[in-house]
Amino acid sequence: MDAPGRDSTEPLIKPDPVLKTYYDSFESRIGYKLVLGGRRHFGYYEKDTLWPFPVTKSLKAMEEVLFSKLNLPKGSRVLDAGCGAGLVAINMAQHGLNMTAIDVIDHHVDKTKRNIARAGVPPGKIDVRRMDYHHLDSIPDESHDGVYTMETFVHSHDPVGVLAGFFRLLRPGGKVALFEYDHTVGAGKDISTGKEISKTAETDLRLINKWSSMPANERSLRGTFAGMLEEVGFVDVKVVDLSAHVRPMVRLFFVLAFVPYLFVKLLGLERWFINTVAGARLWLEQEHWRYVVITGTKPGPPIENEKTR
Repeated sequence: MDAPGRDSTEPLIKPDPVLKTYYDSFESRIGYKLVLGGRRHFGYYEKDTLWPFPVTKSLKAMEEVLFSKLNLPKGSRVLDAGCGAGLVAINMAQHGLNMTAIDVIDHHVDKTKRNIARAGVPPGKIDVRRMDYHHLDSIPDESHDGVYTMETFVHSHDPVGVLAGFFRLLRPGGKVALFEYDHTVGAGKDISTGKEISKTAETDLRLINKWSSMPANERSLRGTFAGMLEEVGFVDVKVVDLSAHVRPMVRLFFVLAFVPYLFVKLLGLERWFINTVAGARLWLEQEHWRYVVITGTKPGPPIENEKTR
């Protein structure tokens, strides 16, 4: 049954007030704009450095990693599942891919449309929709050649269901690439070493997942996301650890966040400044988490070039 007041032709979007509050917050809006230029993902550095600038160069370098991991010919149709301000989708379109860019946050969709116009992307190159990646029913079966998430899959409350949706809409031979985080923390300790973590760290990590609306991140023990991909039918699943390549940005976030973090903790303001908490805590607990790209393929022959398809 359709939700009350919803047009049956509109994609279903499950309300997530915590996620909306997170992305609508002053901290998120200002932080993403001033520090990351509107992007919402980590940057890639070839080697560690204490001088992570210019940040935009590293962000685009990570997007080059994405393009290489998809490894699809020009003209391929690719889904950006959680497009934010659309800057990654625009970059992929400029690389020759045809994009479907979706997001549940209203102002993200609006910004994406404005950024597409500002970038001069040809009409029809990027199809922008307000849509929930949990509910992709309006996207036809086997209509896409690739799908990716850039640090958005962690927001999922049904990760296996989301991956099943990705699998359905991909053509045989289609690629999935998840740029996400995994960790080894459980029951107050590092489950890989048995080393206990502090109560403060445990609390902070729990609050980060709660107030950033990242339920899937709670479940993302090492190997979990890869196992989910295999569970829904993907093959040739690979996990690549990029932690060393994001370390300069993790360090930058720590430098920017640590002093404000102390005041946030003192005043109990974690809910309203959860990015500050994350900026400090991710550096302090870096031995317990990784930045990974997880890729897989839907069984079938390799995707052909559009001209010969």
